Amino acid sequence: MFRFSTVFLVLMLAGMVGGAIFLATWEIPAPSAPVEKVIPDEQFPR
Repeated sequence: MFRFSTVFLVLMLAGMVGGAIFLATWEIPAPSAPVEKVIPDEQFPR
């Protein structure tokens, strides 16, 4: 049981480190379409 938990822990740690490296180096493209939303004047208090 100790060997299984050790292998499982090493695999989980390697997966988390690999995921962190992937997210740190992934160049996500910025949105290219402009977003416009009309907000009614009634939402703003005077």
